[in-house]
Amino acid sequence: MEHYLVWLLIGMTLVIVELLTGTFYLLVLGIACFGGSASAFFGHTFGTQAIVAGCVAALGVVLVHAYRARNAARQMAPIDAGMPANFESWIDKSAGLARVRYRGAAWDARIEESASLEPGSLVYVVAANGNTLKVTVKRPA
Repeated sequence: MEHYLVWLLIGMTLVIVELLTGTFYLLVLGIACFGGSASAFFGHTFGTQAIVAGCVAALGVVLVHAYRARNAARQMAPIDAGMPANFESWIDKSAGLARVRYRGAAWDARIEESASLEPGSLVYVVAANGNTLKVTVKRPA
């Protein structure tokens, strides 16, 4: 099989997988593979093909990272932000780690400020970090 076809197939696979993830980094790598494919099509050595693909990938990753950093402030607020949860118990009070009931399930939560909470107290979700909620006693604006 010709080298340009291998680069092309890898690039198309990366673009298809990107459609499932939505991060844009796999799209950049797919485009880099297309650059390697073009280099192979024009008869360049494998070393040149790899250098072309690497340069396109590096440039693309830098551009995507810069774009995401620049637009981070305009991202949509987390869907859980401002929603109420019920404090259940402390896991580690000194670390601010607690157990809360939110959406009918028990969650680990990190309390932002030190507070003396009683079971059943109302707290508000600020954000979700994996399976740990970040909560506060004051309702966010």
